Amino acid sequence: MIFSKTFGYALRAILFIALKTSEKPKIQLDEIAEQLTIPRHFLGNVMKKLVKEGVVDSMKGPFGGFFLNKNTTRCTLYKLMEITGEVEDISMCVLRLRKCNSINPCPIHHKIDALRKEWKVLLSTTTINDLLKKDKPDFIKSIAVI
Repeated sequence: MIFSKTFGYALRAILFIALKTSEKPKIQLDEIAEQLTIPRHFLGNVMKKLVKEGVVDSMKGPFGGFFLNKNTTRCTLYKLMEITGEVEDISMCVLRLRKCNSINPCPIHHKIDALRKEWKVLLSTTTINDLLKKDKPDFIKSIAVI
């Protein structure tokens, strides 16, 4: 499975906000879009979803912007997939056959099904906080040109 741009933008934006929080309390949309080279309008829609779901908070005005809340670091990658609409993709046939399921399986359905279950466990148990651990500085630097 490959994550969508929406998922990638959401995750990178959250990590960027977390990275910049020590410098300033609120990060504006324009700065996130520019630093991460994400189309501003598209990122605005993604951030609106994250705010609506309580993953990040926002404040309007000249001193406003996006900021982390108590739910941000506890958010799992699976929850982020739900917000960005990718959960259905996990169950899709990897060979893109129309009628692939346990009753009518494709040639590799049962092998992939086991991997899917492991994948779901991994995504359900990995939080934003896990990605922000200080022992992974190269990962954090890789989200943007800072």
